[in-house]
Amino acid sequence: MAQPRQPEPVKLIVGMISRFEDAFRLAETDLCKHFGAIDSRSAEFPFDITDYYSDQMGTNLTRRFLSFADLIAPDRLAEIKLLTNQLERDLAATAKWPVERPINIDPGYVTLSKLILATTKDYAHRVYLGRGIYAEVTLKFKKGKFEPWPWTYPDYRTEGYLSWFAKVRDLCLRTAKGGGPSA
Repeated sequence: MAQPRQPEPVKLIVGMISRFEDAFRLAETDLCKHFGAIDSRSAEFPFDITDYYSDQMGTNLTRRFLSFADLIAPDRLAEIKLLTNQLERDLAATAKWPVERPINIDPGYVTLSKLILATTKDYAHRVYLGRGIYAEVTLKFKKGKFEPWPWTYPDYRTEGYLSWFAKVRDLCLRTAKGGGPSA
């Protein structure tokens, strides 16, 4: 009989969507207070594949990703999603921006074999983690690159995203081997 064992630590990532530079900056500051140093920032990507958030957030949205230097235990994902939801509410409560929701903050993690995202929405391909939070395997790492699943969001299929997640996977591998994050 196989024995349960602790999973390997994972690389925390956070995706943020906004149109306000100061909302990105404030969210990043708050995230660093909770999760430590950032070891990679993605390019800024236009978030124009869908208008899903336009009622709450307006138009001309962009997305950025962050990864954090310290590896985390994967079972922290639900706790982290609840925290990022609270950070969103806290920023919205300041009423500094002319929209209901100035920023969207979505955590996930990268392992050597996959990208997992946290969500509050259930669906057939999502697994319940507890406390109203679900996890989705969004990308798989196969034959040297990340690949989408049939349910992967269209923007997560783009070359810019896939390249950045591959970079984060490399950081995860180096950190796990004790080499630390790259400069």
